[in-house]
Amino acid sequence: MTSSYIIAVDLGGTQIRAARLTEAHELEARFALDTCAQEGFEPVFGRLVSAVRQVWPTAEEGTVSAVGVGVPGPINFKQGLLRFAPNLPGWNNLPLRQMLRDELGVPVYVGNDADVAALAEHRFGAGQGVSDMVYLTISTGIGGGMIVNNRLFTGGNGLGGEVGHMAIDPRGPRCSCGNIGCVEVMASGTAIARHARERLSAGEPSVLADWAGDDLSSITAKEVGRAAQQGDSLATSIYEEAGTYIGSALISLMYLLNPSLFVLGGSVTLAGDLLFGPIRRTIEQRAPQAYREQTRVVRAALGGDVGLWGALALCLMEMVT
Repeated sequence: MTSSYIIAVDLGGTQIRAARLTEAHELEARFALDTCAQEGFEPVFGRLVSAVRQVWPTAEEGTVSAVGVGVPGPINFKQGLLRFAPNLPGWNNLPLRQMLRDELGVPVYVGNDADVAALAEHRFGAGQGVSDMVYLTISTGIGGGMIVNNRLFTGGNGLGGEVGHMAIDPRGPRCSCGNIGCVEVMASGTAIARHARERLSAGEPSVLADWAGDDLSSITAKEVGRAAQQGDSLATSIYEEAGTYIGSALISLMYLLNPSLFVLGGSVTLAGDLLFGPIRRTIEQRAPQAYREQTRVVRAALGGDVGLWGALALCLMEMVT
């Protein structure tokens, strides 16, 4: 009796990763290669297919029941249509699901990378056993996904759940999404680095100035976090501000969805209590007890493989509908 496998793919702006998983959800093989995004759609699409082929089982090993792909961009979930991918030049208005089905000859399911990460944490990670949760990934940008009544929420046209682009400061800067003062432009890793550079340029003292020398552009959220860990007041205040913005966004989501759980992942959350402290304090100070006593805020559990587990979870969800 041959085995049946699911191929999970995490398509990123830097790397394409693929894995073969068994029916028991055991990761049996994996492969990764550079995306080389600057080369445009056709070469990258070819690498995507090649990565899948690298983990495809032989005829003796078994068959593939489905391929799941997480993609960094807004997707019309119901149609499998990728509207655009900011870090993948030329990936605009593509019927990606159908293109991959035609190429691979098996069912293919495609989702936004933050949505599939939410599915991963819900099924395999910190959200297990919870029927309603919100996932945020806080890194270069801020993405997210919502699980409502054990189902991924994607909205009427499949583009819903973009929690990173809720407006929280009408006087803030314009985001690349077109919105003004959204969570991403105020509290992402990119925003943390930008705020540090702006304040240093205005003459505020910080160890960051010594580290950067004459090149303030070299400052990243990681350096700001390192300075904050050392007690640098400027860096600490920037993380305090970012956590306050994120906490404010979570309160709005409490009112809207009343989830049982917020799961926060992404590189910026590696700062630990520097970020989670002000998030929790903001919730404690501003959210009604009836909401905050029912909603936990926790770290994501799946780490760097969350995209692969999410692509698997996407397939498992779609294959039963």
